[in-house]
Amino acid sequence: MPYSSYPSPQERSDWYRPNAPVVRPAAPVQDSRRAARRRWTKVITLSVCAVLVCAATALAVWRSGILDLLHPQTYAESFGFDGGETFDFDFGSGSDTENFEDFRDYFDNYYTTSDEIAMPTAPTGTGKTLDLHARKGEDLTLQEIYEQVCPAVVGITTYVDGLEYSWGSGVVFSPDGYIITNTHILQGCDGAKVTFSDGGEYEAKLVGADTASDIAVIIVEAKEDLPYARFGRSASLRVGDVVVAIGNPLSPNYAGTMTDGIISAINRNVVYQGHSMTLLQTNAALNEGNSGGPLINGEGQIIGITNMKIMTSYIATVEGIGFAIPSAVVKEIADQLIDKGYVPGEPTIGIVAGVVGREAMDRYDLPDGIYVTEVNEGSDAKAKGLLAGDVITAVNGTPVNTVADVNLIKEGMAVGDSLTLTVYRDGESFEMEIKLVDKGAIS
Repeated sequence: MPYSSYPSPQERSDWYRPNAPVVRPAAPVQDSRRAARRRWTKVITLSVCAVLVCAATALAVWRSGILDLLHPQTYAESFGFDGGETFDFDFGSGSDTENFEDFRDYFDNYYTTSDEIAMPTAPTGTGKTLDLHARKGEDLTLQEIYEQVCPAVVGITTYVDGLEYSWGSGVVFSPDGYIITNTHILQGCDGAKVTFSDGGEYEAKLVGADTASDIAVIIVEAKEDLPYARFGRSASLRVGDVVVAIGNPLSPNYAGTMTDGIISAINRNVVYQGHSMTLLQTNAALNEGNSGGPLINGEGQIIGITNMKIMTSYIATVEGIGFAIPSAVVKEIADQLIDKGYVPGEPTIGIVAGVVGREAMDRYDLPDGIYVTEVNEGSDAKAKGLLAGDVITAVNGTPVNTVADVNLIKEGMAVGDSLTLTVYRDGESFEMEIKLVDKGAIS
């Protein structure tokens, strides 16, 4: 509470003076009873409102879960969807099942935006790599860190059909315009613009993106060398090391915001949307829009890329628990993306799918599971006869109702490993054995 909202010393002395007279005009008994009824009515009304607010908050927390990616959320992300194998959905146009006699028409309208990144692409195999540098042991002041790194931190605006879609951060790591950011910022977009701290703007092209690690590489073309940041070695970090984050929280209005903190934990295992990540934990303040921005050590080196935070638990609001992808992981993924545009050997079923939802289950008598909207060419699932319109109800005998459930089951599996899908089609269920394929081999 700000000090100005407290009573003044004179007001406090008046309030607590024991013998101060209280002068009120006399009121009839009837008026007093009426006033009492009004007070009780107000108390009851406020109590009901409080209950409703608490219920709504509890529902929102239950539906959204604990972890939130650091950019404006789509409904699909809030419900635990996995990028690259799902569609976002539009409650406004697709939630009225009465308008669709066939469930396929319903889902065609329900899932409106693909998580596929449809940006223009850049050549791969250029030989570029992300270099990691050892510390020299010379800490900088916070002001020096900001002056050194901020020019290399960019804002990323993504677009769908020419309309702004999302906002996030990135960091330039080479003078010829290579930029590290998060995959979840780019998902669903067909274009992206990069804005530098000096106001310069460039159209970006996609080099490659990886959903499991949440690392993406984009590139911009400029006539002159661009400011860039040096990456350090996350393996040398210790709990208690001072770090700062620079990014663009919430909107362009807060571009270039720096926050400070420490490394709170190392090798923190976090499962998000079915993918297991080993992350750095920090108490440096992070907010939506910080995604893709750098976490920086005391020497001004990038030792992590921020991507998520814990917003709420089921019992309390949470402060100061943010996460970053370690630079060692960033280098491993970025080098593969620059070389091939994808991470070789990453296994996938090769489908696009999303939740069936209670409304569709009730209206069309569908089972709980994930609805397949597309089966990719080159996948074993396609070869074995899986079809768009099928509902996968279980994988290896374990019931599934989100794509994240499927990802957890195939976590740790390799290309060529087999999965048994329980498939519902035209009122009947049957099992189908398929092999996981390399994500780079499908189309």
